[in-house]
Amino acid sequence: MKFILVSFFVLNLLSTFLKANEVNVFSSRHYSTDIQLYEKFTSLSGIKVNIVSGKDAALQKRIIEEGSDSKADIYITADAGRLGLFDKKGMFQNSISPKIKSIVPESLRSENWTGIAKRARIIFYSKDRINKEDIKNLSYEDLSDPKWKNKITIRQSNNIYNQSWIASIISNNGKENTETWIKKFKGNFARDPKGNDRAQILAVAAGEADLAIANTYYYALMLSGQKGFEQQEAAKKVLPIFPNQSNRGTHMNISGGGILKNAPNPKNAIKLLEFLLTEEAQSHIVKNTFEYPINENVEPSDLIQSMGTFKQDLSTPVEDYAKFQSIALELMLRSGWK
Repeated sequence: MKFILVSFFVLNLLSTFLKANEVNVFSSRHYSTDIQLYEKFTSLSGIKVNIVSGKDAALQKRIIEEGSDSKADIYITADAGRLGLFDKKGMFQNSISPKIKSIVPESLRSENWTGIAKRARIIFYSKDRINKEDIKNLSYEDLSDPKWKNKITIRQSNNIYNQSWIASIISNNGKENTETWIKKFKGNFARDPKGNDRAQILAVAAGEADLAIANTYYYALMLSGQKGFEQQEAAKKVLPIFPNQSNRGTHMNISGGGILKNAPNPKNAIKLLEFLLTEEAQSHIVKNTFEYPINENVEPSDLIQSMGTFKQDLSTPVEDYAKFQSIALELMLRSGWK
């Protein structure tokens, strides 16, 4: 009986240790290569990574409903606007260690969440119909010029990337100026907004528009051939232009994550976030997702580098994307942006 009790105690102790030696990641990122990264973290740290993947709305709903019973340690998603809004609901705790603070610029994090990769939302133009010299100094603000009437294509107003982009313009130019600008900008649309970012680039390649607004990694994904020969050839018909090089720089957003307020393994969660910012992890991320690295010691992928260097807007806090998101959507809808 004594042996049985001791064995039971040891098993309980071992079970508790094994449970404590894990971290639970709720992620809406759709990259299978992230799994390889988590496996690498486990091999280095001995901490097992349990992953729950899904769409943002479903993951957030589950985390909120489970409350203090939630097993989620880290929530990872694309777009600072999503992170900021979830933070406003009180769902994160302080996630910024001294190591994270030393790597991530202040404008790309908050006290409760941090960027782990960057993406630029830029302009793509037709090689056949637009002379690069005519647009080399183009800014986002210039897109309201009547000369672009019926020549711009972009996603719908309910797209988070667009909402964060417009929020950044509000942060820099104010609500009234942005409302005046956005009405003129919307008037230059070549068609009703539809489809994803790749669909905008395809529209320019097909002659439906001359300019497209899209994230850089979509373009690189098309050029890589991973989306098929047709999309690869379409991408070759357009070129990128990085706006606002004479002032604040090109709009940057993030993929990022934060430690949840009810995280059962916060120390392990910090270790994972720190690992994702190491040179090894950053190199893996940018090579497979075509995003830009947060860690300045890491180079972007070859395809992304081929697009050229540019001035990034690192002065506009990404926290502002959530701060001004509701205003951004209000102005977009008021302008008739579908």
